[in-house]
Parts: sequence; C-alpha cells; structure tokens
Amino acid sequence: MTDLASPTGPLTGVRVLDLSSVIMGPYATQILGDLGADVICVEDAKGDTNRIMGARPVPGMSGVSLNLLRNKRNVCLDLKHPDGRAALLRIAATCDVLITNLRPGPLGRLRLGYDAVREVRPDIVMCQAQGWPSDGPDADKPAYDDVIQASCGIAHAFELQQGVPALAPTLVADKVAGLTIVYAVMAALFHRERTGEGQFVEVPMIDALTSFTLVEHGCAAVPQPPHGPAGYPRILAPDRRPFATIDGWIAVLPYSAANYDDLFREGGRHDLVGDAGTRSARRRNVNAAALYAAVAPIVATRTTSFWVQFCHDHDIPAGAVRTLDELVDELPLAEHPRTGSYRQVPPPVRFSATPASVRRPAPMLGEHGREVLSEVGLSDAEIDRLAHDGALHTGE
Repeated sequence: MTDLASPTGPLTGVRVLDLSSVIMGPYATQILGDLGADVICVEDAKGDTNRIMGARPVPGMSGVSLNLLRNKRNVCLDLKHPDGRAALLRIAATCDVLITNLRPGPLGRLRLGYDAVREVRPDIVMCQAQGWPSDGPDADKPAYDDVIQASCGIAHAFELQQGVPALAPTLVADKVAGLTIVYAVMAALFHRERTGEGQFVEVPMIDALTSFTLVEHGCAAVPQPPHGPAGYPRILAPDRRPFATIDGWIAVLPYSAANYDDLFREGGRHDLVGDAGTRSARRRNVNAAALYAAVAPIVATRTTSFWVQFCHDHDIPAGAVRTLDELVDELPLAEHPRTGSYRQVPPPVRFSATPASVRRPAPMLGEHGREVLSEVGLSDAEIDRLAHDGALHTGE
C-alpha cells in the first residue's frame, strides 16, 4: 500500500460521496477510488449486503468487500433521522460527485434528490443508477443482476445457443452498469472542468445492459427492414465453448483460413484443408457451428500443453481454461488491519504519469464517522450528540 497522504491517480483531489450498495455502485466507486478519488461511503447500521457475501474472516468484512470497499472511508448514518440526513448533506457540500443506487421513490422520501443536493453543492455531479429509467412505469421496481440479465437479452442469447434460457455465472449486469457509471461520471466531471457546471446523470441498468448486449447481437435485425433475426451467429454456435483435450480444456479460436488449415492438417483432416467454408470471414461466420464441431474431435486427441504450444507456433488464438482458484492464487498478498492477509485484486489500468493505487484497506462499518464529520465542520460535541441520538454509528 502507498502513503495515504500521497494519492497519485488521475482523480486525485476529487471527492466522491458513495450512497450505493451491493455491487454495482460500490464497484464503480472502488474504481474511482483506485484512480485517486477520496471516496466516502455511507451505510446504515445494518451494513451493506456485500459485507456478508460468502465466507468472511471477521464479522462485517467478506472476501468480496475486502477489495470492493478499498480506498474508501466509511460513515454510518441513519438517513431517516433528520440529523443523519443533515450530516449527509454537510458531507455532500464538500464533494464533487454523489453516486447512489437508491430508487427514485426511496430517494424522494429521504428528500435527497438532485435538487436537495445541489442546494448545498451547486456544481456537484450526481449520478443515480437504478434498474429502470426514472421516467418509466417501472421506475421504482426493484432490479438485481438476474432480473436485468433476463430483461436485456442475455438469457435469451443462452436460449438461442443452448436451447434453454440461462444466466451468465458472474454478476455481469452489476459490473457493466458499474463501469457505465464510471465513464458517465468522468465525462460529467470533464464537462464541469470546462464549464464549471455540475449536472444530474442517470444510469438505468436495463439501458446499460441492453446497449452492451446489442453491440453484436443486434446484428441482422438492426437494418430496417431486417435482414434476419437478432443474434450474432458465431457467438451463438452450440459448440462455441472450450474444447476437451486429453487432460484438460482449452479455448481455441481459429481466426483465418490458414489457422483452420493448420489445425486440420495436424488433426489428419486433410479433406478439410482449403475448405470453402473457411476462405473468408463471412463464410467462417456463417459456417461457425460446423467448424467448431469439426475442431472439437481434433483437439481431443492431444494434451492441453501440446495445443497451447502448437497454437503459439502457428499464431492461432488459444488459451488453456484456468480455474478461479488459480487466478486468485496468483494475486499479490496484502494485509488488512482487522482481517489479516488477503489477496488483493490490482487496479487493471496502467498510467505512465498518474498510476492507480490501493492506499486504504476496506473500512469497517462506521470506522471514519468522526474523522469525516470533523472534516466537514462538526464539533466533537455535535458528533457525540449524533451518536447518542442514534443518527450516527461510529463502530466504537
């Protein structure tokens, strides 16, 4: 970990108020924190769901939250208490960005909508991210990753490929929406840098994921009149999956006629060398199902290590299937003051001048309440009164 006083990321000097929960919002603010922002997350006394996701070394700190909550300070407030709400607005007045995934109804009942927030910070960038557009009939309908995957076409894409709808075995909707929050907030900050003007930004999960899914799957259905049904044929080929080898699994993606010819020669399928179905990108796409089916029995005749080397030598895109445990085992070790050693997921971007960094371990619930409220001008006596009245939980 680097010196807390010396953030180096491109967002150094930006302060973010994180009023979000579970995965989508906290993932977005983790990224902003890695990029140098001072992130202050607010939770209620029950703590966020991500703190109990899976086995955990100590109460209130799961393996998920050890990385998801890093580079953040934590304040625990009861926002239904008038003084808790007032304390939140005192923090908001010092922030450049506020991110929330509270739905319009609950946010309105707390009187913490954009109008209320910009009264205390006129140039703030406020991003509200919920499942459905705020101007539609489902604005206050709850939405979780599974629901959005079903609603945005991902589950149907599995049905087209496998015969039954399915969900991707990762929180793809939460994380894609989180990434969308990041770029939306950074664009709004860039606008503010040029004009001095803050703004309200909305990121409905369904819109973010529909856009994401239809990049390729809009396909022939996008031109009007349609040239065919939605769905990108190569991606939906039933045999598009890792191939079994003698001793494991490998993903092999022949991407040219020469790639296929090399594989067919090695597999003794000389009858397929020069096959018309491999001669152009269009033909390979149209014939994807048959080509994958032809490659599978060839790959099954050798070991994974053989094919890794063969594909490397012949410039064929390929990669052995790696387990989740293998990936975790390769992460660097870090120390948390309460939980001890853990595997730290490094920031995935590399800057030559403003490197991202992990400066703060994930905070315990309410750990920084006194520190943050003191920074925004509350006296010790006022903070004590908030704690006494139940508006503030300090974790003490």
